[in-house]
Amino acid sequence: MSDTPLFAPTPEHEAIREACRAVCDDKVAPNAAEVDQQAVFPQASYDALRAADFHAPHIPEAYDGVGADALATAIVIEEVARTCASSSLIPAVNKLGTMPLLLAGSEDLRRRYLPPVARGDAMFSYCLSEPEAGSDAAAMKTRAVRHGDTWVLDGAKRWITNAGVSDYYTVFAVTDPDQGARGISAFVVEKTDAGVSFGAPEKKLGIKGSPTCEVYFDGVRLPADRLVGVEGEGFKLALRTLDHTRVTIAAQAVGIAQGALDYATSYVRERRQFGRPVADFQGVQFMLADMATKLEAARQLTYAAAARSERSDADLTFFGAAAKCFASDMAMEVTTDAVQLLGGYGYVQDYPVERMMRDAKITQIYEGTNQIQRVVIARQLLK
Repeated sequence: MSDTPLFAPTPEHEAIREACRAVCDDKVAPNAAEVDQQAVFPQASYDALRAADFHAPHIPEAYDGVGADALATAIVIEEVARTCASSSLIPAVNKLGTMPLLLAGSEDLRRRYLPPVARGDAMFSYCLSEPEAGSDAAAMKTRAVRHGDTWVLDGAKRWITNAGVSDYYTVFAVTDPDQGARGISAFVVEKTDAGVSFGAPEKKLGIKGSPTCEVYFDGVRLPADRLVGVEGEGFKLALRTLDHTRVTIAAQAVGIAQGALDYATSYVRERRQFGRPVADFQGVQFMLADMATKLEAARQLTYAAAARSERSDADLTFFGAAAKCFASDMAMEVTTDAVQLLGGYGYVQDYPVERMMRDAKITQIYEGTNQIQRVVIARQLLK
């Protein structure tokens, strides 16, 4: 493990949290229930985050961004998720989609595609999974065949977050079928490229305001300069990207859990049974104590992972997987307990904790299921 001291949130980080929380309480939280019920992209929330530079805070200043470090970005995602998990996928997936460019893209590619995202004129998604290649992403079938100065892309990607809303996509495709995982490359695809189309939005348990669709590529011609990094190193780049962005899913899980704990704590103070507030009962107090303890443990692990992401430490793979795994399991437990603390009211849509419970579930699944996270963690221990 790293010997370099971790950095805890500085006064500047806490100022970012305070500013983001104010925006979210004022302009994101009021939309959350309707966005969930209508299953529509939270455009008003996006506009509010964009106006405050919280939509893609990770993009460096050199590309017109605000240059937030990995911890600040995690704090932003946490605060947005506290009020609306669907909206938190705006900064999270903008980071996921652009991270391959930041890690390996040419300067020309960065200058072309990062500033529009930084300005809020475009969003960026990430296309790795396929109908038959989920946890086994290296088994992908999408192909990119070189023809002179162009690549021709054919295939389909599934479970693509913000598909159809995003203008840009990092797409992983097989360029040398004989090389297995070493024959995969990454490309930037634009929504307007001829041959790009989208399936109908999936009808999901949670994060309903973030569209999840299949993306289809039918003879899509890409200029050679759309290649991200080195040909044949796309799968390695995909894994490096996930090392960084699993931290953002951990942050999202922490935020969802915090929102649920905040609401449940307020509720049990007000709800009276047997002539006194429910919060007076020791059984309820012990539930709250366990929820808060696990939440804070997950937060500290997430911030430790974010510090390693910022420095690209050698043990980031372990910390990213551990934070994502622990925080998402915690979020599912804390939101389930929040529903329990509200009793029958927790189970109805008039109260937000049932939405938070549904939203929390996906954090155990996407960007690598928690079973895959445990494989990653174990390999890091045993190598």
